[in-house]
Amino acid sequence: MTSAAARSLLAAWDNGSTLDPAAFPLTDPDAGLALQTEINALRRARGERELGMKIGFTNRSIWPLYGVHHPIWAPVWDSTVVQLGGPLARVTCARHSLPRLEPEIVLELAHTPQRAEPGHVFDCIGWIAHGFEIVSSPWPGWRFNGAQAMAAQGLHGALHIGPRLPRSVVSGPGQLSELRLQLFCDDQPIAQGSGSAVLDGPVQALTYLVAELLRRDIPLPAHSIITTGTLTDAQVLRPGQRWQTRIDGVDLPGLVLQTD
Repeated sequence: MTSAAARSLLAAWDNGSTLDPAAFPLTDPDAGLALQTEINALRRARGERELGMKIGFTNRSIWPLYGVHHPIWAPVWDSTVVQLGGPLARVTCARHSLPRLEPEIVLELAHTPQRAEPGHVFDCIGWIAHGFEIVSSPWPGWRFNGAQAMAAQGLHGALHIGPRLPRSVVSGPGQLSELRLQLFCDDQPIAQGSGSAVLDGPVQALTYLVAELLRRDIPLPAHSIITTGTLTDAQVLRPGQRWQTRIDGVDLPGLVLQTD
């Protein structure tokens, strides 16, 4: 039987609304994951289909800002993933609760990883891309603990994926670790980050997820889309903004995000 807590969290996601965190006294990440699992079942029951996973809080530099000191994960869905036809993404802020922008590296698995080793995981990758994850929080003020973040569907709102390039455009995990990203808002520099910010690199972040799921006897299916975590701090989104990224070190084009 689905709990009232799971139904409330899903309704908050659907409506772009917030909840009283005192009504969800979660402290154990496994309890948060169990609640997320209930929500996943509700989404499947209404016809949504999982396309892969997001990994959150892979960027250690933001752990003190949010009081969360370990990664989280959650599914991404056919209802939340947008494959961009060009460099421009559009987001309606009112659709999400307290939306923020995360520039990320997205990886697709051509094969299911059998072991949590970066070299092996890299060999399983089919394509790479740059993407924007829109994260949202049902918790006012973006104040929560790791268990509450896990329960709130990993704070996933949407994922906009730019051009996909074959894995062969990079020489190995190290090249993705060394990439540099610049983030601008309305032509003003806002933040910069590197691939190494996310658990030492996007492939290493994916390897972490593989290890956590294998420990729970959960394989990552071939063709899963994995977004590996923000390269900068998450940036508050407001209507009427124009965000832009530039990437150096890997032949991935930058993206533009226009907010309504």
